[in-house]
Amino acid sequence: MENKTYDDSKVTTSLGKIKHKILVLSGKGGVGKSTVSANLAVELSEKGYEVGILDIDIHGPSIPKMLGVEDKKPETSEVGMSPVFFSPKLKVMSMAFLLQDKDSPVIWRGPLKMMAIKQLIGDVDWGSLDYLVVDIPPGTGDEPLSIAQLIPNCDGAIIVTTPQDVALVSVRKSINFVKQMNMPIVGIVENMSSFKCPYCGKSIDIFKTGGGLKASKDFNVSFLGRVPLDAQIVRTGDSGEPLVIKNADSDSAKAFLEIVENIEKNVNKKEVK
Repeated sequence: MENKTYDDSKVTTSLGKIKHKILVLSGKGGVGKSTVSANLAVELSEKGYEVGILDIDIHGPSIPKMLGVEDKKPETSEVGMSPVFFSPKLKVMSMAFLLQDKDSPVIWRGPLKMMAIKQLIGDVDWGSLDYLVVDIPPGTGDEPLSIAQLIPNCDGAIIVTTPQDVALVSVRKSINFVKQMNMPIVGIVENMSSFKCPYCGKSIDIFKTGGGLKASKDFNVSFLGRVPLDAQIVRTGDSGEPLVIKNADSDSAKAFLEIVENIEKNVNKKEVK
């Protein structure tokens, strides 16, 4: 990424070809935000939509690993960089593709991050998309602020949390951040909501349950659904085979499908308005 004055009209042109832009946020790390982003993007593409997923975690990009495309590289042409294809319907772009090796740290301050994010949007030939899912680092720092400024007319933010109180303290800050940025909120996803014992079939609330729903009621925003605590999600993420494809009949995959259907309803509701 070069440090130069950037032509912001390229960002506007690129975003103009994308129908729906959805940002995925979390108030803190460790809540499974990137796992949720990856599976939602794959599920949307499985429903027939043209989808892109943009990983703007400059320091710890993980989407390429989760989608099994970490060894691929974007090609360049006269119209810009071509994103990596996970499938014919899903394009992927990440800082991970541009590093010399997987272990290279990115030691940048805010202005360089902003420039990189602009280029990941404006210099990439995303083409016409139905959905662009943007996976954003946790917190309310440089990257969330930059993307909120670059995509002011997005369809909204999805906020991912786990049920316990310590996570909900942070998710409330994310909700207030989104509102201060004058962005709509698509809804809240409660991840790691419960664990189904593989031996007795009973559900165990390891991290409690219901916290995401309570936060949605407190702030009057939509609750999109719960994703169980499931070892399959970890295994499929590590192997680069998203759960919604690898085990589409599982309870967790069905939970992602329900969340995607709620996203569609919320987005379509805004279109009608």
